Amino acid sequence: MKKIATLLLVSILGGVLTLGSYKLFFDEETNQFLPQDSQTQNAYFPVNNSENVYGTNADFTEAAEKTVHAVVHVKNVAVFKQPRNMWEYYQFGNSGGRALQGSGSGVIITPDGYIVTNNHVIEGASELEVTLNNNETYKAEVIGSDPITDIALIKVDANEELDYIPFGNSDNVKLGEWVLAVGNPFNLKSTVTAGIISATARDLNARDNSPQSFIQTDAAINPGNSGGALVNINGELIGINTAITSPSGSYIGYAFAVPSNNARKIVEDIMEYGDVQQGILGIRGGSITPQAVKELGLTESQGVYVGGISSGSGAEKAGIKENDIIKKIDNIDIKKFSDLTGYINSKRPGDVVKVKIVRNGSEKLVDVTLSKLESYSISAIGLEVANATSEELEGMDADHGVKISRALSENMPADELVGGYITEINNKPVYNVRDVEEVINGRSPSDPIVITFIDTKGAKQRMIWR
Repeated sequence: MKKIATLLLVSILGGVLTLGSYKLFFDEETNQFLPQDSQTQNAYFPVNNSENVYGTNADFTEAAEKTVHAVVHVKNVAVFKQPRNMWEYYQFGNSGGRALQGSGSGVIITPDGYIVTNNHVIEGASELEVTLNNNETYKAEVIGSDPITDIALIKVDANEELDYIPFGNSDNVKLGEWVLAVGNPFNLKSTVTAGIISATARDLNARDNSPQSFIQTDAAINPGNSGGALVNINGELIGINTAITSPSGSYIGYAFAVPSNNARKIVEDIMEYGDVQQGILGIRGGSITPQAVKELGLTESQGVYVGGISSGSGAEKAGIKENDIIKKIDNIDIKKFSDLTGYINSKRPGDVVKVKIVRNGSEKLVDVTLSKLESYSISAIGLEVANATSEELEGMDADHGVKISRALSENMPADELVGGYITEINNKPVYNVRDVEEVINGRSPSDPIVITFIDTKGAKQRMIWR
């Protein structure tokens, strides 16, 4: 009986650890998460801008050898002083202990130990353990993270220079191009799989205001690959593997990676500014659909339709108007909204981009200086919010919140709401518009939205949208 009980306990433990990694890698049944190059930005990390040269018979051995030693295994460990449930009581007794919350992969991007991974890999960790391909293990420090893009930057202090992967230019990836996914699926270290680029600028949310813009590949990516490297045949980093779409929870043919230009910009922002510097055009709009072509009488079948302009934005100053259609930004063709967000998210406030628009059948090229994200439209509830100053918050006796700047719907009680301050959304405190964006984009479209706000008379209230 004692042997049977021991075997049963070991089996349960194995199941718990496996499911822990699975839970970290996946959130929902589908669209499951494992959740640039700019002339005006400084390069803080090694970058290889060489042109891709492929033969008719692709050889992956050189790219695999270049990259496999620079991809690490990341363990997310929770430390607790007392058992949190019955299982931990039997495992650790009353003394508490350490428990593996999940694991994933990471990519070394500098020889002194900076590593990029996914935010959901390191989220909630008390400790991070990083294991190199040579089995050396180090404690890692979180430098910063961005939940919206699911990118995090961590660092280890090693006794020697580490192998690293240079950033490639993800704007140059082409459909059908060979790629390798390098990571630790199912805790199997140093696994390399091959595939091709299946699509670019893929948006899994299918919402016009979504910031998602993934590289899609058919290279096999499974639980544990999260945060690993997607590299081209030259061994250059072109993406951070992040998500798969699957009804079963494992790879069935589609996987998604954050483009390297976006990941690079995020980690550079974290290192230089301590947070993400998000530049925006200052437009409201969406992809042109067959329905929009029919209803609006458009002559263009692809592009981004401009439904509105933010006051004081770079788009307004450059002369972009409502009903314009954006067809190109710099050298990037804009066929859908995720093409636009994917490229703009690799830029910073103050960067200048050339925007080609179509207005009344005529093309026009304008220079737009990107402005900083200061406002955000919550289309689901018909409100626009803006960053609040410390003086404004102090006047409302609040230490955090965002200002309700505009009602987007005539059905909203504008007199009661506009000028008030939202302090929480779905019980999560919000300090700026990027916090709002994170909460809204992180929810399921079917979930209710609960806002806690201070109205124009200073009274604290709650409203629920279902």
